[in-house]
Amino acid sequence: MMNRRKFLETATASACFTIIPRHVLGGTGVVPPSDKITLAHIGTGTEGLREMTKLIAIPEIQIVAVCDPSKYAIGYRDWGKTYLLEGMRSAIGKPDWRAGTEGTIPGGRDVAKDFVETYYAAQRPGDTFKGCSSYADFRELLDLGKGVDAVKIMTPDHLHGVISIACMKRGKHVIMHKPIANRLEEAKLVIDTAHEKGVATHFMPWDSNGSMDQVMSWINGGAIGALREIHNWTNRPVWPQYTSLPTATPPIPEGFDWDLWLGPEAVRPYSPDYTHMVFRGWYDFGGGCMADMGHYSLWTVFNALELGSPTSVEPVLSHNCAFNGSVPFKVNNDFSFPTACTVRFKYPASGRRPAVDLIWYDGGMRPPTPPELEIDNKELPIEGMMFVGSKGKILAGFQIEDPRLIPERRMRKQPAAQAPVRQQDRQGGASPGVRQWIAAVRGGPQSPSGFLNAGPISEAVNLYSVALRTGKKLLYDSESRKITNVAEANKYLSREYRKGWDPQSI
Repeated sequence: MMNRRKFLETATASACFTIIPRHVLGGTGVVPPSDKITLAHIGTGTEGLREMTKLIAIPEIQIVAVCDPSKYAIGYRDWGKTYLLEGMRSAIGKPDWRAGTEGTIPGGRDVAKDFVETYYAAQRPGDTFKGCSSYADFRELLDLGKGVDAVKIMTPDHLHGVISIACMKRGKHVIMHKPIANRLEEAKLVIDTAHEKGVATHFMPWDSNGSMDQVMSWINGGAIGALREIHNWTNRPVWPQYTSLPTATPPIPEGFDWDLWLGPEAVRPYSPDYTHMVFRGWYDFGGGCMADMGHYSLWTVFNALELGSPTSVEPVLSHNCAFNGSVPFKVNNDFSFPTACTVRFKYPASGRRPAVDLIWYDGGMRPPTPPELEIDNKELPIEGMMFVGSKGKILAGFQIEDPRLIPERRMRKQPAAQAPVRQQDRQGGASPGVRQWIAAVRGGPQSPSGFLNAGPISEAVNLYSVALRTGKKLLYDSESRKITNVAEANKYLSREYRKGWDPQSI
């Protein structure tokens, strides 16, 4: 059991809460306050708030602090004007919560703090408290938030590594969105720190991975011969991929600490085209489409096929042109991801598995329609996955949904397959991965969704970025973690940290 520790004390705020012990209140089915995992939610943008509506419903967890460089709901973007607000109102059970803000997309730490306090007051009236602490700087949270057991990190990609390392160094258990980090060396340091500190970690994409059971049964049974290629394609990006650096210099929004948002990256003028919803398209701040979606589709593939480190990574990517006066030229773009690309990873043989190629596609790119589908007068879906062998093919959805041998006549000879249990199926408000993480926090074994199991997929998504940034085929030595044929590419495996942001000393 976890003992309740003294709650957050800050030098400037008097916010605190008091929880009445369960044995005083009586009743069943409620987790006693002394058993709750106290958690700080770092990152309160639109996706952070969306995830908070799920996390806050888990009875074993108590959100005690929120942290974000943005104080107010200014400049946020989302998939719809009222989707997030309606979802938060539904979670609280108050359709009039923040009435009058329907034209403003929620975001920022003030909204998050209000949501947490309103939710607990409405949904857990027996757990009385006076407030949820709020911070702009996660370093202040770690210095002053003495009662925090764990953190959930929902920031832009470039902050994942430094924040998670700083938290784990201080003994905090961590839940984090993808990617582990948007630099290869930094991702390695995150995983090494998790191993060294022994804290419980949960890497969120695990819960959305599909099952490889049926696919592996066919592969191991020889249904498609020797496996040669894995193809995975997505409709991302579904956000702007900018073809030039911002030139406008609008004022920094009120309550937004631009310097904190930049974190370890170099100082530059503020632009809304760097921040909310679009950060993933920039090499400095994001990890591109593969970091966004590849963790969901490919992590289970890496595990099942025991894919380690690639020997080469070869990109094919779109480019942009502009005019210099009356003369056109190709834009030399090493600042943002391309509109569309394919990237081929070569993996050496391992055990009984032969050497295989993994080909990733985004921006509307996908493989040519295979002859087996033409027999059925069909085309490839907008998103999907395909396993190509020497004697046949398996086609599936993007996250390996509904795998099937093609053409259709091959499936008529197959026994009916049982539908696999989806990993993301939730019980009691928590996904299986979060349930396992809670057990690990309480002294159980490390979760299979932990950082320690995410090394190969993290290496791949970061090499994808480097290959696109250089536009060249890269030969990779996994022992030294170096590119051996394009020396200048190695500078993109790590970053130059601003003073005060080096994860080795933060």
